[in-house]
Amino acid sequence: MKSITASEFKVKCLQVLNEVAKTGTSVLITKAGRPVAQLGPVISQPTTLVGAHKGRITVVGDILAPIDEEWEAGR
Repeated sequence: MKSITASEFKVKCLQVLNEVAKTGTSVLITKAGRPVAQLGPVISQPTTLVGAHKGRITVVGDILAPIDEEWEAGR
């Protein structure tokens, strides 16, 4: 992670913002050698759960076919 002083960030704010947006890497902002803030890219998340795991889950086999085992529902 890249580190930058607060005074340097103040001067190059827009340049640093563009770099973070372009590369997707976070920047640590320090003051007197101590970390005070971290600037990172926005991670977009779906607004609903529908399709939230698209591309992350793989279905193996036929999940709609009946199973060959008998079972009883709880009473």
